[in-house]
Amino acid sequence: MNPEYIKIARIVNKKTSGKGEDYYTVCWIQNSVTSFEINRTSYQDVNNSIFFLRPEVEWTIFKSDDTKSSGYVLYLPKSVLDHPTFKNLHITEVCLFSNGEIPKINLAPGIEKRIQSILEMLDELISTNLKHRKEAILALLNTFFVYCDGKCNIKSVISDTSSKSALVYKFKKVIDRHISEYHQVSDYAGMLHVSNKYLNECVNEVLGVNAKSLINEQLVMRSRHELKFSDNSVKEIAFELGFSSPDYFSSFCKKHLGHAPSEFRRL
Repeated sequence: MNPEYIKIARIVNKKTSGKGEDYYTVCWIQNSVTSFEINRTSYQDVNNSIFFLRPEVEWTIFKSDDTKSSGYVLYLPKSVLDHPTFKNLHITEVCLFSNGEIPKINLAPGIEKRIQSILEMLDELISTNLKHRKEAILALLNTFFVYCDGKCNIKSVISDTSSKSALVYKFKKVIDRHISEYHQVSDYAGMLHVSNKYLNECVNEVLGVNAKSLINEQLVMRSRHELKFSDNSVKEIAFELGFSSPDYFSSFCKKHLGHAPSEFRRL
C-alpha cells in the first residue's frame, strides 16, 4: 500500500455524499450531524461514532449547519489491508469486510479526543511533503486502528452470515451499552435470549476467549480512562461503573491493572 493514495477530508458542508469505488471509507462523526444515510437507510443519533463502509456503499451525511467541522471522512485504498503493519489487527478482518450490519463504533470521551488528534495529524501529514511522512502516516493509521480494534476485536473473517459471529458482534455492542449496569455473563445472555453456555461457546469459537473476558476488557478500558482523566473520587468511579462497592472496584483494579485505584492514578 502506498500512503500517497490515502485521502482525508473534513465533514463541513450541510450535505456530504460519497461512494467509495476503489476505497474503503471510514467516517468519524463528531457533532452537529442530524442523520447519516447509508444505502438509503437513515441512521440517527450517530454523533461520536465511527462507521466503516465498503467500497460499494452509497452514503450521505446531513448536518444542521456548515459553520464548523463535524468530523472526518478517511478514504483508504483496498490495498491497505495487505500492508504488514496491519496484518495482526482484528479490525481489518471484520469491519471492512463485513457483509452484514454496517460496522459502527461508539467512542468513550477520552478515546474520542485521541481519535480526533490522530485524524488531525493525518490530515496535516497527507497535505505536506515532510521527510519520512509515509512512515508517519502508516504509524498514525496503525494507532487509529489499534484504538478501534479494542472495540471490534473479532478474530475471524466474517465472510458469510454466520449466526455465531453475528451473536458475538451483538454481544459486544450490548456490553458497550450496558457495562455500567451489568458485569455478569448471565445478564447479557438473558438480553440476547441465549444460555450462558451457548454465549460462551460462540465467543470462544469466534474470539478464542470466554464471554467474561470481553466484559472485563470493557471494564478495564473504562476504569483506566476514569482514573486517569476524571476528577471523580475512586468511590464515585466505582459506583458509576456498576461495582457494588469501592473495595470490589479496588480488588478488580489490582487484578487487572496491577495497582490499587489510588496507586494507578499516581503512575
